[in-house]
Amino acid sequence: MIFAYIRVSTETQSYEGQHFEIENWCHRRNWEVDRWVQEKVSGTKQLSKRTLGKTFRRMREGDILVCTELSRLGRNMMMVMSILNTCSQKGIRIYSIKDNFELSDSLNAKIIAFAFSLAAEIERNLISQRTREALAAKKLAGVKLGRPAGPSKERRIFDARKADILRWKEEGMSIRTLSRRLGVHPNTLSRYLKELEG
Repeated sequence: MIFAYIRVSTETQSYEGQHFEIENWCHRRNWEVDRWVQEKVSGTKQLSKRTLGKTFRRMREGDILVCTELSRLGRNMMMVMSILNTCSQKGIRIYSIKDNFELSDSLNAKIIAFAFSLAAEIERNLISQRTREALAAKKLAGVKLGRPAGPSKERRIFDARKADILRWKEEGMSIRTLSRRLGVHPNTLSRYLKELEG
């Protein structure tokens, strides 16, 4: 049987590109995909908890798995090597389209797979390092990182009832009574009133 494996990491990514690529590749070889396996999951997730793991348990000697690239199988070198080892023991062949070679149980294929996996992992680490350095540089430059904070629950209450707060204060209501009525802490209300006065 021929299995085609497609993986995307996030909800915003689509299966279509990988599907198209695999379908064309198989068509050129007059192969018919028997089963399409698709999942939206991080490649770092444990294989046994992924659809790919269940697929490998179902596959038999002589079966073929086609994917667009090694990084679809796993996001680190050890995971890819573990998958190749499993396939080697079960007599399963893996074809990686973009890497342009067959991952069989031959020593040469394992060495090539190891090299590709290592290169992919180094690239991810470099990207991660560059991102950290860029964020650190922005922080040093005084750029505020992360999503801008929205108004707090108390602030929304104060803004919605500003007229009432000012009226009650003019009527001589104490901070403690006023804060109980609004359901906020007296210190928080005091700070808000000081802001208004300032």
